[in-house]
Amino acid sequence: MTQNVQNASPTTPSQAVENPTPAMKIAVVLREDLEPWQRLNVAAFTISGVASRPGAVGDDYLDASGNHYLPMFRDPVLVFGASAEEMARTIERARSREVPFSIFTRELFGTFNDIDNRAAVAAVAADDLDVVGLALRAERNKADKVLKGLKLLR
Repeated sequence: MTQNVQNASPTTPSQAVENPTPAMKIAVVLREDLEPWQRLNVAAFTISGVASRPGAVGDDYLDASGNHYLPMFRDPVLVFGASAEEMARTIERARSREVPFSIFTRELFGTFNDIDNRAAVAAVAADDLDVVGLALRAERNKADKVLKGLKLLR
C-alpha cells in the first residue's frame, strides 16, 4: 500500500521535508589580514545580523533524551577571504543588487557595546568605512554574483 506523501504528517524530524523556495545561501566575508581571534570575532558578530532575519533560522533541535537545543541556520554557510579591494568590490556588488548585509568595521575592535558600535559606524561615510567583515543571506544566484571571484577562507 502506498502512502500519499502530500497528506502524510511527519512523525520524526527526518521525515519532515521542507522545500524552501528559492534556494538561499549565507556567506561571511573576512579580510585576509585579520588575526585569527579577530576573524572569529568578526564572523560571530556579522552572522548574528543574518540570524536576525525572518526565515534564516530553523526549528529547535531535540535529542532522543528530550533535551532541547537552539536552532541553527537553514541554509549553507560559506566563509570567504578577501583583500581590502575585494571587500570593497563585494560591498559594491551587494549594494547594487540590493542584497542586505551586516558589517564589522576595524573601529569596532575598540568598542564594547552595541550603542558604541552603532555610533562608530554612523560617524563614517559609507565609502570611508574600513569594513573588515560582512555577512549576507540571499538567493543563491544573487549571492554567487556578489561573491564572484572570492576564495573560500582556509
